[in-house]
Order: sequence, then C-alpha cells, then structure tokens
Amino acid sequence: MPEQTNPYDSISLSSLAVWLTTADQTLLLQRQADDLRFADNANDFPVITVDAGQKYQIMEGFGFSLTGGSAMLISRLPAPDRSALLRELFLPGGDGIGVSFLRLSIGASDLSERCFTYNDRPDDQSDPELVHFDIEAGDLEVVPLLREILAINPEIKIMATAWSAPTWMKTNQSFTGGKLRPDCYAVYAAYLVKYLQAMRDRGITVHAITPQNEPLNQKNEPSMIMEAGEQAEFIKNHLGPALQAAGLADVELFCWDHNCDVPEYPLEVFADAEARRYLTGSAWHLYGGDISVLSEVHQLYPEMKLYFTEQWVGSDGQFGGDLMWHVKNVLIGSIRNWSRTVFEWNLASDPFCCPHTPGGEARCVGALTLGEEVTRNVAYYVIAHAAKFVRPGSVRIYSDQQASLPNVAFVTPEGYIVLIVLNDGAESRSFTIQFQGKNAVATLPASSVATYVWRAA
Repeated sequence: MPEQTNPYDSISLSSLAVWLTTADQTLLLQRQADDLRFADNANDFPVITVDAGQKYQIMEGFGFSLTGGSAMLISRLPAPDRSALLRELFLPGGDGIGVSFLRLSIGASDLSERCFTYNDRPDDQSDPELVHFDIEAGDLEVVPLLREILAINPEIKIMATAWSAPTWMKTNQSFTGGKLRPDCYAVYAAYLVKYLQAMRDRGITVHAITPQNEPLNQKNEPSMIMEAGEQAEFIKNHLGPALQAAGLADVELFCWDHNCDVPEYPLEVFADAEARRYLTGSAWHLYGGDISVLSEVHQLYPEMKLYFTEQWVGSDGQFGGDLMWHVKNVLIGSIRNWSRTVFEWNLASDPFCCPHTPGGEARCVGALTLGEEVTRNVAYYVIAHAAKFVRPGSVRIYSDQQASLPNVAFVTPEGYIVLIVLNDGAESRSFTIQFQGKNAVATLPASSVATYVWRAA
C-alpha cells in the first residue's frame, strides 16, 4: 500500500477539495480533479453558510461492529491481503478510510457462528463464583485481530455490548429472550467486569459498554429483555458499583442501545438519579422512530452523551437507495441531533450473508463482502465519507439546514473545515458554500454525496 499521507496536504488556501460518491457507483469516494474556489462573487443558488464560531458536540469516532463473523472472515485472508485491508480500514490519512471506533459483542452476537457466553454451563448447573469464566469460549479470532488493528492504529476506541447473559442467569434458561434473574444481577455485573479485565490483560482497553443490546428485542438469537426500571436498578445497585470497585470507573457506561421509537426508556433510566451518576449517556439504533428524538433527549439531559451505535444494510436493498437513506438519517441525521459517534453494523460478511446464529439475522450485508475478492459495500462508503476526514476531536459546527441538501459541518483539530452534503434528488443541484464572507459554487450530481474540505484560515 502507498505511504500514508494526510488527505489535507494538497489543499491550498482558498480552495475546496471534493470527494464524491454517486448512487450508480460510477464514483466511489473519488477525489475530484478540480478543486472548488472561494471568491467574493454572489449568486442566486441556495446557500449553505458554515460558521466555525458556533460549536456543538465533540466527535469521538466513526466505525463498524467487529462481529465474531467479521473477525473470522478477515482472519482467513492471506496475511499480505489481510494486512493491506486492515491498513486501508484503520490507518488515518492516505488511501485509507480511517475507521476510528469499533463495537464488539460481549459473548456472541447474532452474527457469530453459534450462541455462546464466556461462562456457559451444562443444564441445571450454575457458576455464581464465575470460576469457569473463559474469554476464549467463542469467536476466537476477535482478540488476535484486534491486536493487529491496534498495532496499526493504537488510538482506535472500542465499545462493547452484551446480547445475552449466560443462560443459567436467565429466567427462561435460553439464549433467546428471557430476563436476567433478580438473584443474578450481582453475578452478571461481576461477569461484565471479568470481561473488561480479561480484555485488558490481553492489551485491549474497552472504552465504553452498554449492558444490553436492544433490550426490548426478544426475538433475536441471542437476546435478553431488560426493562427500563430493571436496567436502572442493575446499573445503580450492581454494575456501576462493581466497575468502581474493580478500578474500572474510566469505562464509560451507556444505557438503552435500541431504537428511536422508545425514548421513554432511556429517559426513565436517566430520571433515576442514582443510576444516572454512573452513566455517561445513551446509545441508539434507527430501526424504528425518528432520529430527531436524540435532540429531545439531549435537551432534557445535555450532560449525557449520545452514541449512534448500529444500523444494518439488508440483502434486499440497493446501493443507491441505501446510500441516500443512510447518509441522510444515520450519518447526517444522527450528528445534527447531537450524536458523537456513528457506527454502521457489520464490518464483514461472506457472499451469502454468513456467518450468523441459526436464529440470527440471515440477510445482513457487511460493509465488506469477503469472497473470492473483497467487495466494498454501501456501509463502507457511508462511514468513509466522514471517518477519513472527521478525525476524533473534531467538533460539529454550524451549517444552514437545507431541506433539499441535507448537510453537516465540522472543524478538525488541524484547523480544516469538513462539510458533508447529500443530494438525494433526481436532478443535479448547484448551491453556494459560504464561509467567512466568501462564496464557492458547488454542483452535486443527482443521488450523490460529497465531502468538501478546506482550510479554516
């Protein structure tokens, strides 16, 4: 792979570099040959004014879930191919896309080959002392692959979430559905602490956790129901104190991790002051509801962070339609509504959307399809349009809301301005980017997304 360089290096003063992706895939994160120019001229096009003086949330990263299946498939690549792919994904700058955040499952997700936890026991047996805890109980490729990734970029952040507690802790003794037994709250908190410690022992620091993925989803395999009151009790009386007692108070704790159609859930957890003292924020998906509810939650609890942690791409979708929807709602939408992260779901799948558990989602397309060759799919480009340019520590800044041109803007730690603009219409659209009294005219083809980058001064 070519030597990594800063993607901003070739941008001169008063010019705007443009990277473009089109729904028909004729352009895929393609740097345009001609930069745009700022000038004093006025025109009658719609205006997107960008103001770096109005600042909002700090951005913490963009990425995917490194599922057990993803890790397995990537690990099976020949070593030179794997190394080149990991550099492309995780090195900031140059030809790579600069993924800066990864999400892991604690135990199996539905995109593991089989259901497991790190403390499975035979039927009618339990292990309240967790003496049989085994971080190598399944998805064996995750830890070695993470070590390779961290060797490439030690600054990668990691968050983790559980799909299910061990079945012996659950009311229905099953991987699917059921609840955490009240008498197992303390041991489940200890189980999550053991996971964090085991990862640290292997050189992997998990930055943040949520105690339950999709806590109102009882159909997935694995899954577990945890009502809002139960989650608040678990956090305030068990998980929060257990993290502090283990010296893991630096691990950020997020509640919810489910859809935008039930904002009452995280609001109920936040309303419990004893639970809230241990919490950093709430995590969100968008399989239901409207992304604007993140702003409603932010308005009520502005000190609580918002993370957007998952959105899948289905095999029955089309690249163009998925690109338009995900950029508008997941990428631009979540950030304009105060999210500090954006995760698309699965990093990699095979051509048949495998692996997955027998009862898991069988139609999930990875950001990458790994078959005879590597195919970069729509989620790859959704994340790449931000991750490559909006490095951790960048700050969202003001940009005009334009109904026909959804957009979001940032200032980077290096002092560059990044503006992402979507044209999801059927015709090309010209518009003016206005910054510090100067104007630049841009034209976006129909059904396309562009990232514009320029120096702030």
